[in-house]
Amino acid sequence: MKTHPLATAPVAGPPTSVDGFVKEFLRELNFGQGVTLAQSTVNDQYLALARTVRHYLMARWLETSRRQFEQQTKGVAYLSAEYLLGRQLGNALLATDLTEVVEDGLRSLGIDLATLRSQEVEPGLGNGGLGRLAACFIDSLATMGVPCIGYGIRYEYGIFRQTFVDDQQVEQPDGWLALGAPWEFPHPEQAQLIGFGGHTETYDDEGVTRTRWVPAWDVKALPYNYMVPGYLNGRVNTLRLWRAVATDAFDLKIFNAGDFEEAVRSQTFAENISKVLYPEDSTPQGKELRLQQQYFFVAASIKNFVYDVLPEGFDLHELPERIIFQLNDTHPVIGVPELMRVLVDEKKMDWDEAWAITKQCFAYTCHTLLPEALEVWSVDLLGRLLPRHLEIIYRINDEFLAEVREKFGDDELRIRRMSIIQEYPARAVRMAYLATVAGAKVNGVAELHSQLLREKVLPDFDEFYPGKFTNVTNGVTPRRFLRLANPALSELITETIGVGWITDLERLRELEPYAEDEEFRARFAAIKAHNKRRANAVLLERDGFTVPDDHMVDVMVKRLHEYKRQLLKVLHIVTLYDRIVSGEVAAADVTPRTFIFGAKAAAGYAMAKRIIHLINAVGSTVNADPRVEGRLKVLFPPNYNVTLAEKVIPAADLSEQISLAGKEASGTGNMKFALNGALTIGTDDGANVEIRELVGDDNFFLFGMSEPEVQALQDAGYRPSAFYESDPTLRRAIDLIASGAFSGGDRSTFEPVVSNLLHQDRFMVLADFASYIAEQDRVDVAYGDQEQWTRSAILNVARTGFFSSDRSMVDYIDRIWHTPPVR
Repeated sequence: MKTHPLATAPVAGPPTSVDGFVKEFLRELNFGQGVTLAQSTVNDQYLALARTVRHYLMARWLETSRRQFEQQTKGVAYLSAEYLLGRQLGNALLATDLTEVVEDGLRSLGIDLATLRSQEVEPGLGNGGLGRLAACFIDSLATMGVPCIGYGIRYEYGIFRQTFVDDQQVEQPDGWLALGAPWEFPHPEQAQLIGFGGHTETYDDEGVTRTRWVPAWDVKALPYNYMVPGYLNGRVNTLRLWRAVATDAFDLKIFNAGDFEEAVRSQTFAENISKVLYPEDSTPQGKELRLQQQYFFVAASIKNFVYDVLPEGFDLHELPERIIFQLNDTHPVIGVPELMRVLVDEKKMDWDEAWAITKQCFAYTCHTLLPEALEVWSVDLLGRLLPRHLEIIYRINDEFLAEVREKFGDDELRIRRMSIIQEYPARAVRMAYLATVAGAKVNGVAELHSQLLREKVLPDFDEFYPGKFTNVTNGVTPRRFLRLANPALSELITETIGVGWITDLERLRELEPYAEDEEFRARFAAIKAHNKRRANAVLLERDGFTVPDDHMVDVMVKRLHEYKRQLLKVLHIVTLYDRIVSGEVAAADVTPRTFIFGAKAAAGYAMAKRIIHLINAVGSTVNADPRVEGRLKVLFPPNYNVTLAEKVIPAADLSEQISLAGKEASGTGNMKFALNGALTIGTDDGANVEIRELVGDDNFFLFGMSEPEVQALQDAGYRPSAFYESDPTLRRAIDLIASGAFSGGDRSTFEPVVSNLLHQDRFMVLADFASYIAEQDRVDVAYGDQEQWTRSAILNVARTGFFSSDRSMVDYIDRIWHTPPVR
């Protein structure tokens, strides 16, 4: 076995005294940034601080790597196209318990820590729940001492920066790297070569016929390492992100001939792969780029693990005892044929041996119930871009279907349903099917989601593979989303029950009796008021928005998609507005509310962008109308991200989780809000079901159809116009939108939205409208009793400790990975 390069005693970290910190900080400022304190800018100071703090982690990081290499215990390789990390400085300070030392040290130099924190630009490496979940999971694994390496893409621009022009979304590049990236460690010497295109050929290998892939072109994958610190436990895991560069980036001969554009063409072409998260894929070129991205990062990751992480002479038959590759949704599933290619073509293993190993090395998390979200790739595209992988997929499918025939006979309909290769409307590879066939386990992310996954999305596979499907309900890290995001509430909790809750969130149950304590309720309510003022200050500085002190803060923040039903929320706002301006109710009798939206729509998702336009247009009208002044306010801060979430979520009174039952896989925003003392109004969908069961019906506002009722209405033939015709309140709200009241009198502006609701309404907004309005009226009544509302809010906090990502990781370990912690 080769000796690990870090197999020496690690260098001790810098001193943890205030004087020691100041000395290290000034050294970084002088010799890292090349400036004196007097000359330094805020960005200089932030970069110097970040590098100083990371010194405190690096000895632990090196030691973690050394111990893991020596012990060769089983670990997790988490493959995810997204990691929505949030700012790193605060998390690093929390993990090292250095906040007070740093604050005091900077203060002695006349520097405010909060100012430097606000200088950090968060990495735009994710879109929403999927990426934030991945970030929570790797945080929990480090905190629990479980060996894990996260693999993903270092997008140069990441998710777009959202702006609004004339109330409409406009996408701008998100240059998160522009001011420096002090938390990353580039390692160009560890680059991997990734091939594309070309052809395959057979050859004789000492009497064995083998296949090799001859790519037509290739790119380099350069790794950038990020530290993932555990909370106060000395463990630091690794997140490795890949950047694409050309193998021959610059042709001097062509450049000197005057063709400057052609001289860098290969560089531009290669770098497009890691340029932007989720390139718009309505064009063939966009689809091809997405597939390039997916193969690029999983191929680099598998190569890295097999050739660089494993020790020399490692017996690959024991690979399942060393690693489990967790597929976070379908994006990394191309890793299945890639591992087979490495084992069969490069390591010259027998096919059956390689397939037995591969089936133990992958597990698949499905994050959707929407058929269109289960990725398929045309065989034409796959064959052109990854010809060897398509051959491998064909063979996997042939052998799988032979097993299906053996078990169920020649049931041609079943075979067509279960085939990894879709034949209609065009031949394509069903990536979710491939992941299910290859995965040791397949899990959903909430009890209801996992049930529907087995019964409706992949029922044939559940029957064929008894015991393969399991559930792991999602969770969120309490370090970022309670301890960092809500310091005032965290201090109250710690003062009341001790510090253990930060790594054992179920201990929040100890808060239950305090819901009946008048003094505790008063302190809890004061913290909520403080958090509202804090959010108001951030929104005022960031966007010029104000949140009145006496308003209920009603929040709906999530990716903009029709199934999440932001339109239903808009119809509620329009209904409240109409009640006041029509004179149906006096403004003074309406509970004052500030509605806060946060959502990005995919660049090519036209209806989602129209809905954003409508939300902003309704907000512009409502906010400018003196008849509702002081009662209703609609805010839609652009470019909602983790940094803003950490301020908005603790300020929320009401959490909107209103997707159509049976469509949301889990949700994690619903968990963050409940943990921070917001009450939920929601359908019985995703993890809402488990939240309601835990907090109790009295502390949750349930409305809408259940999933079986949704299915029954669909089967009966859903006609949305019938609800419009029979409900005067609904009709008035839709007519008001259609009239041009929110578009300067132009009826055509929102006609596509209105027509979609009246004639299609795929996600049954109109069917659930009456129930939603009735439950919102109950919210108003409940909010009027502030003592009882606060009692319910405390019980939400106390009873939702189950939704820690630490608990999710325990479930993954017990049910899927079997990867024990390394102390």
